[in-house]
Amino acid sequence: MTHLPRGSAGDGPYALSVDPDKVGWARAGLRILELEAGQEHAFDTGESEWIVLPLSGGCSVRAEGMNIELAGRRSVFGSVSDFAYVPRDSGVQISSGAGGRFALAGAKCGRRLPVRYGPAPEVSVEDRGGGRSARQVRNFASADAFDCDQLIAVEVITPGGNWSSYPPHKHDEHRPGEESLLEEIYYFEIEGPGGYGYQRVSPSRDGGTDLLAEVRSGDTVLVPDGWHGPSIAQPGHAMYYLNVMAGPGDEREWRIRFHPDHATEGYR
Repeated sequence: MTHLPRGSAGDGPYALSVDPDKVGWARAGLRILELEAGQEHAFDTGESEWIVLPLSGGCSVRAEGMNIELAGRRSVFGSVSDFAYVPRDSGVQISSGAGGRFALAGAKCGRRLPVRYGPAPEVSVEDRGGGRSARQVRNFASADAFDCDQLIAVEVITPGGNWSSYPPHKHDEHRPGEESLLEEIYYFEIEGPGGYGYQRVSPSRDGGTDLLAEVRSGDTVLVPDGWHGPSIAQPGHAMYYLNVMAGPGDEREWRIRFHPDHATEGYR
């Protein structure tokens, strides 16, 4: 299944748990952790590196003898957030005095990098596209912004009525200098009650992924292959999505090919 409606893929303490072994691919994973005020959660990172990213609220992250305080934010629509990186083969404890919701973006990896803090003021914010395809990209862990072994992660805010992930593009083949082989996860939140959006994934090969899904807050779409986009926000309701990517290549890079049937000028 490539569309995971909210509540359909929870596991224990996680409202969402996308494990690469369970979904049948190699590296990319995502968990959504919801903590009540004063609650704590501990986990082992295993074979994966992880970024702890507040969606709402703040928390403390303890790993490798270090304690990182994350101020977080009120909501994903308000601002960028600070974040914490924790390596593979480590024990992690997350606690929140006031409670909140936290994304754990992960990727199976080989290298063991140090624990680090990602300050919010250092997150690069990019305005991409124009007109009805204008959107904001927050490159907190893009391939050229923050050092990870395999993990690539960004946030996108699409204003109500706009399209993003446009033109449709793909990264399901290894073509040196042209295209990376990357699995991708889209995790959605929609601003305002009753809001929704649409996500399209179309086949890039015979028998490839073919999806048109109505998405609401807490929904997730898996993109193992295929042209993905557009992501369409309902008028009056901004759309947020967290993209988590990872692949088997030796180089951590984001290289995409645009669909040849769609013009790219002014939209990328």
